[in-house]
Amino acid sequence: MAASETGDDSLYPIAVLIDELRNEDVQLRLNSIKKLSTIALALGVERTRSELIPFLTETIYDEDEVLLALAEQLGNFTPLVGGSEHVHCLLQPLESLATVEETVVREKAVDSLRITAAQHSPADLEGHFVPLVKRLAGGDWFTPRTSACGLFSVCYARVSNAVKAELRQHFRNLCGDDTPMVRRAAAGKLGEFAKVVELDYLKSELIPLFTALAQDEQDSVRLLAVEACVNIASLLPADDTEQLVMPTLRLAAEDKSWRVRYMVADKFTELQKAVGSEITKTDLVPAFQSLLKDCEAEVRAAAAHKVKDFCQNLAPDVCENVIMTNILPCVKDLVSDANQHVKSALASVIMGLSPILGKDNTIEHLLPLFLTQLKDECPEVRLNIISNLDCVNEVIGIKQLSQSLLPAIVELAEDTKWRVRLAIIEYMPLLAGQLGVEFFDEKLNSLCMTWLVDHVYAIREAATQNLKKLVEKFGVEWAQQTVIPKVLQMSRDQNYLHRMTCLFCVNLMAEAVGPELTVKLMLPTILNMASDAVANVRFNVAKTLQRLGPMFDASTVQILCCRSLRSFKVEQFIVFLIHLKDKSPCHKNLFNLFDSECDRKSICCFSSRPRVGHVAGRSPAIDTHSDSSNQVTFCVTFCVQVGKPLITLIERLVNSSPVDSFCCC
Repeated sequence: MAASETGDDSLYPIAVLIDELRNEDVQLRLNSIKKLSTIALALGVERTRSELIPFLTETIYDEDEVLLALAEQLGNFTPLVGGSEHVHCLLQPLESLATVEETVVREKAVDSLRITAAQHSPADLEGHFVPLVKRLAGGDWFTPRTSACGLFSVCYARVSNAVKAELRQHFRNLCGDDTPMVRRAAAGKLGEFAKVVELDYLKSELIPLFTALAQDEQDSVRLLAVEACVNIASLLPADDTEQLVMPTLRLAAEDKSWRVRYMVADKFTELQKAVGSEITKTDLVPAFQSLLKDCEAEVRAAAAHKVKDFCQNLAPDVCENVIMTNILPCVKDLVSDANQHVKSALASVIMGLSPILGKDNTIEHLLPLFLTQLKDECPEVRLNIISNLDCVNEVIGIKQLSQSLLPAIVELAEDTKWRVRLAIIEYMPLLAGQLGVEFFDEKLNSLCMTWLVDHVYAIREAATQNLKKLVEKFGVEWAQQTVIPKVLQMSRDQNYLHRMTCLFCVNLMAEAVGPELTVKLMLPTILNMASDAVANVRFNVAKTLQRLGPMFDASTVQILCCRSLRSFKVEQFIVFLIHLKDKSPCHKNLFNLFDSECDRKSICCFSSRPRVGHVAGRSPAIDTHSDSSNQVTFCVTFCVQVGKPLITLIERLVNSSPVDSFCCC
């Protein structure tokens, strides 16, 4: 009986799995698949091989997300089925997954098959894995044939010569398949397969396949052949590359499909390294010029991205001559290209030509191009130039840079169009980090302070954000010496908008400089502004104190409340007091002070349990003795100005019982 119970217990995990896999809820089935490794551990390697794997093989027909999870799990199942000796038992379910319609499931199944191939012994490869590859390669539908293309390279090197010949024949058949999807898959794996094939067979068998695929009627096949070209060229000697690869590559660079030309441009520096410096000088330089002048913007942009890397990889003896004669004229045309993506791509790399060409050529030929792009209407172009100023700075020096590029930056910063000024402000922290604090203080600091008093609010707002970022970049000491005094000086400006900007700056800089400097340097100025003649300024003082409140300790808050009460209008102080209620331990003193100092014509205060009756024209005192714990709930009714609609503000300063009653006047 005990044995029977033990047997029933051992069957429980597989029973749970079967139940969940057959559940109508997809999520339950998916969860059960993700727990396969746990269940396999519970079953043991024997029962996993004899029960679990066959069961999974029979349940391959499910939702795609479940099959995807299963394909991923099986790739890590080798230890759970007994190691490399029994890994072949995983091939059957993976083979079924490699034939399904959904592409991502097939690709994941192929990835898992590639993992298991490395865990097969040579004998098992020939006995189990290679027959699987052959079955997939000869499948009736295109899905198994596309999956087979990714499996040749992982098994070829470890099988006998006779089997290798069979595998090459099967791969040759796939490269000439009637279905474009299969040829596309074969073209994508051709370079990978070429790495494991012997050099003689590479020349005699794979090169013709490469040539045929590069001339395929489908451009989706031809563009993948370009990718294979990189691997093939790197495997061949220079003479063979010139003879066997370059004719096809020249045709691809001039292909009628822009997608193929785009792929050539995208892989150009890799091709350059693969073919060597001599072929680069004779063949790739003209091809690169052609791509930079291509009629399609996407191709020009891809080629422009490669300008810096291509020039860096040129042979030192011809580098400067090739750049000045062949590349730079094309670059000058791209600077004024009609497509902003092309200009942006060029701007991201053009500064990198400075170290290659040296100081004199940079000043004479590149600086005018930098200035043109710095004034471009596209913000991304300007950003890419400013982001890479350090490359030019290292070559021509900060003095030359300040004489050439910085005047253009300053000119943009003072442009009549506010959106142009706004764009420069956004780049200023980046520019400051590249130029250094000394140079920034000398040339650009005054400009940043000028933005704070701009007549456009968006500029002033961006300038305050800019100051915060500069403080974070240059440090608190720099802020204390350079920025904070100038900002606080604005609190005495005649224009109330500038005084409000001072408060906005304090709000943001306080986060960067910390509570100590905020209380020491900025808080006195804020309190002085509480008596400003403009209501909007006073209101923003209250909002500033509300925002900075969490930075203050209780003693600071108590002093702050007492000083603020005499400066604020009543309505401002109420808002301020409510927001600081959790910081102040002295409600009784504050209430008494509030009752004695408030404008009795504009406010009436009522306790929830008042001991002092209401007298006409006078606000009753708040009863601070009715509760031993000083937990008082009060209602305040006030009007901002006489004759304006009444505004009722009910707030609980501390936890207490609900309000018994309140009335308004």
